[in-house]
Amino acid sequence: MPTYQFEAMNAQGEEVKDEIEALSSEEALAKIRNLGYFPTKIKEKGARRARAKAGPRATTARKSPRRTRGRVSVKNLTQFTRQMSILQDAGLPILRSLRILEQQQKKGTTLRAVAGAVADDVEAGSTLSEAMARYPRTFNTLYSSMIAAGEAGGVLDLILSRLAEFMEKSQRLKSKVISAMVYPVFVMTISFGIVMGLMVYIVPKFKDVFSDMDTKLPAPTQFLLNTSEWLLKKYGIVYVIVTPIALLILLRIIRFFKKGRYVVDFISMQLPVLGKILSRTSVSRFSRTLGTLISAGVPILEALNITRDTAGNEVFRKVLGEVHDSIRKGESFSEPLRKSKMCDALVVNMFDVGEETGDLDKMLVKIADNYDEEIDNRVAALVSMMEPALVIMLGGICGFIVVALYMPMIELIKKFGSG
Repeated sequence: MPTYQFEAMNAQGEEVKDEIEALSSEEALAKIRNLGYFPTKIKEKGARRARAKAGPRATTARKSPRRTRGRVSVKNLTQFTRQMSILQDAGLPILRSLRILEQQQKKGTTLRAVAGAVADDVEAGSTLSEAMARYPRTFNTLYSSMIAAGEAGGVLDLILSRLAEFMEKSQRLKSKVISAMVYPVFVMTISFGIVMGLMVYIVPKFKDVFSDMDTKLPAPTQFLLNTSEWLLKKYGIVYVIVTPIALLILLRIIRFFKKGRYVVDFISMQLPVLGKILSRTSVSRFSRTLGTLISAGVPILEALNITRDTAGNEVFRKVLGEVHDSIRKGESFSEPLRKSKMCDALVVNMFDVGEETGDLDKMLVKIADNYDEEIDNRVAALVSMMEPALVIMLGGICGFIVVALYMPMIELIKKFGSG
């Protein structure tokens, strides 16, 4: 009977390392949990030595991953995962499935190269999760961990299906947010171009007309002429173009540091309207990630570590770290969330119910689905508010320019009329 080495946490949060005999890794996990432990790592004893006997080709493949250029788009990776799931469900061997998917990719693409490299590693004796983990730019920690859980439980086809569904929903939400912001960005760009055109080409011509008038210009007109002169002769237009770029670069530099990312994420979530959307997006993301990992059979502590590393928000990353420490100490899941005040009371209560009923994974997915729908509604409401606001803003700016240009003429007409 195979022997499995494992690392786990006991009820007191202490680390335990031991061995256990079982017919499969799934049975080993069940036995470990029956002992009252929370498994964090498990592997078959002697598995590495068995793979080492595969020869120098296997050793070389593991030591030197094939170099690949570029990144794989989420859309292509999602399609790859879905197709892999279908092939596994049909009963095809992993290696043959990988070769089929490799041939389906366009020549010269990164995904084709990575699929071929993973297939070579599997043929050399590596597991699918080990081979994928060697290409983190394509298969992140979440991806390779779920594949490892599927291999351990003998349900790789089901895990691939869940992973594809997870990626599809995440991509769908991202696409909705991006598509909703296209129109406002387009209107703002056009508005900026119209205003710059008026200030650079139209306003200077009126300056020559006003210079022939022996009258004091109104304050709005003088302000408009001064602004136009600043844009043209004092490199103002350079400042207008460079300032947003400089701010973006500064923001990237700030986000390079952990504390900087925390401050930026915290401030972003405090913004009116937009902050709620960003906060709920983060909750939806970590809920779906954690729920998918737990349902895949990944141990809770390991699932929390993966979710924390892929949260995409430093504030929630800190909260998930506190949740991890709480569970290690044998405390509840929801208490750190309640103390952080980053989640609504409804979400915290749903976590409580999930813990009590033992259906935490299902409850997490329900939270994500509920928040995804709410995010859609909030984004739609934000866009509906932005459209008239942008029109009013553009109309106000253009109206100010027109009025400021014609005010001297009106004053001149009044002067001649009274005379």
